[in-house]
Amino acid sequence: MRMIPRNGAWGRAALAAPGPDTSTRALRERGLRLTGPRRVVLEVIRGTGSHPTAEWVHRMVRRRLPRVSLGTVYRNLRLLVEEGLVQELPGPHARFDGNLGRHHHFTCIACGRILDVDGPLCEPQTRAVSARVESAHGLTITHQRIGFFGRCPAWRAGGGTR
Repeated sequence: MRMIPRNGAWGRAALAAPGPDTSTRALRERGLRLTGPRRVVLEVIRGTGSHPTAEWVHRMVRRRLPRVSLGTVYRNLRLLVEEGLVQELPGPHARFDGNLGRHHHFTCIACGRILDVDGPLCEPQTRAVSARVESAHGLTITHQRIGFFGRCPAWRAGGGTR
């Protein structure tokens, strides 16, 4: 899976009260054509706390726009990622995140659930690691991600044994 770099402003303000008005405003601010599918895709992504796949987004969009194709959803997701309105998460299956605030993710290795993890970002430590990697390999690092993995409470409560 190819990660598309983030553009645009990041922060919780971009997520305030997701809905038609904020989606419309966000699309117009970026100079994007305001199409029904594009607006609904953005509303669906911003309106969920989960980290859905394109197929899940397609199912939700079709509840409001029954004739929308999966290809239309994919094209709009790519555009929204390129414009910095949605994040694409790394992994074997493309997942999308409408939370543009700085946060990390926890991935359950048993059920695949992805959860947002707020908390200290350890800025001094991550900058030090980035500086060492840049120096050792001649790289310029623009950003990094920290991922947490384990078993989620929902899976454990269900009696999981793996």
